[in-house]
Amino acid sequence: MTTDRPRPRPFGRALCAMVTPFTASGALDPDAAAAHAAALVRDGCDGLVLSGTTGESPTTTDAEKKALVRAVREAVGDGVPVLAGVGSADTRHTVELAREAEKAGADGLLVVTPYYSRPPQEAVEAHFLRVAEASGLPLMLYDIPGRTGTRIEPETLLRLAEHPRVVAVKDCAYDMLGTTGVLSRTGLAYYSGCEELNLPLYAVGGAGYVSTVANVAPRQVRAPLDAFDAGRTGEAALLNARNTRLTELMMASGLPGTVTAKALLDLGPVREPLRPAGREAAEELRRALGELLAG
Repeated sequence: MTTDRPRPRPFGRALCAMVTPFTASGALDPDAAAAHAAALVRDGCDGLVLSGTTGESPTTTDAEKKALVRAVREAVGDGVPVLAGVGSADTRHTVELAREAEKAGADGLLVVTPYYSRPPQEAVEAHFLRVAEASGLPLMLYDIPGRTGTRIEPETLLRLAEHPRVVAVKDCAYDMLGTTGVLSRTGLAYYSGCEELNLPLYAVGGAGYVSTVANVAPRQVRAPLDAFDAGRTGEAALLNARNTRLTELMMASGLPGTVTAKALLDLGPVREPLRPAGREAAEELRRALGELLAG
């Protein structure tokens, strides 16, 4: 008799938080988005998350978000989960974005905690429930208090997990005790949103990750989880360690992940108020990526 419990993976295991390509003039580039999405899937991504933090959602319009979903949906086909970021500080606006994402062909919604206004937990819960009732799509809740100013507290997550369309969490809360507590008491699928925690969270029952670094090294980000699933835990730890330098430079160097990812990709500029990486930072990023890809 086995004691293993099936690990819920409603959107796959290896997801990329995809950058949003722009033309040189700063307009949305749907063709480049389609090409990048298709390449990511070929290189091992199970699913794609659009219009999140890495996708520059605060500076893209509603029409651009919808066009992006359509372009990526057409590029990758129906078998690849496509999640649309619909989070905002305004519940009514978030509901509208959710409905438009469903019409555009999204398979799920990434919904961040309302930011800046710092609502109390009962308001946070009500916000997510309103969005869950607005469409027929499943939700991945995005818990990133470092950006929003508000945590989705574990007790709130326990209540939200009772809704049939609240199925997953993108976890950037840096609270492994709280996370494992929710994992042990619900069927929520937890996806790491912090590359350094991809393997640790997976080892305690997480579903996988939503990764910015996967934009430039999808196979390398996925490799530790592949090794872990094969029972090669020592190899998984080694592969995880090999990714550390690039992760540090992309995610903890003082530059946003959007900026560092676009410094390594020919996918256009970032939108203000973000600014491109300087020459020295870009060269260091390219060296680290080259060393990682060379094995």
